[in-house]
Parts: sequence; C-alpha cells; structure tokens
Amino acid sequence: MANPIITISDAALGRIHELLGKRGKAAAGIKVGIRTRGCSGLSYTIEYADEVSKFDEVVEKDDIKVLIDPKAVMFLIGTEMDYVEEKLKSGFIFRNPNEKGRCGCGESFHV
Repeated sequence: MANPIITISDAALGRIHELLGKRGKAAAGIKVGIRTRGCSGLSYTIEYADEVSKFDEVVEKDDIKVLIDPKAVMFLIGTEMDYVEEKLKSGFIFRNPNEKGRCGCGESFHV
C-alpha cells in the first residue's frame, strides 16, 4: 500500500472526532485544501465534507476520513496534520516538507 498523502496525528484525530460529533449532522469527514491568501501566498483550509467528491484523495485513520482537495495534493505530499493546544492559541497545524518559507505571522506559506 502506498504512503498516504498526509499523516494524521492522534491529537488531530481526537480533535476531528470532537468536531464531527458536535456538528449536529452527519458528515463524510473533513476536507483539507489550500487557497491563495496571506503575505506568503498560500494557506491551509479545513472544512466539513458532506460527501466524497469524485477526485478527492481519501486518507482514513480509525473511522475518520480526511479528504484532500485534488488541487492541493501536490502541495501536501508528505505533510503531517497535527493539533496543538497552547496557553494563547489552539488549532490544527501542518508540518509540510514542501514549504520553502512562511510569513512572519505564520498564517501563510509558499512552496
């Protein structure tokens, strides 16, 4: 079996479970993508996915599906999705070996 496009940490998996449980309606999983934004050019997006689209890449861990937007695949290969909770902020983070740099505020990146 080939390596998945992204790996999902246990912390990220736990947070995804929580979010899907609180949503109030069924979901196929969550969808990860990228969009043009910020001072470095690209930022990560995460949203609920109501269905698996024909060209989505699907990464499954336990009973959770993380869908990868087909336009984001080449930017995300080898990335680890994690979730961190710190005193002043919490959220999903991406450790992406394809990144060549990040903006000063950490909200966007370039490859």
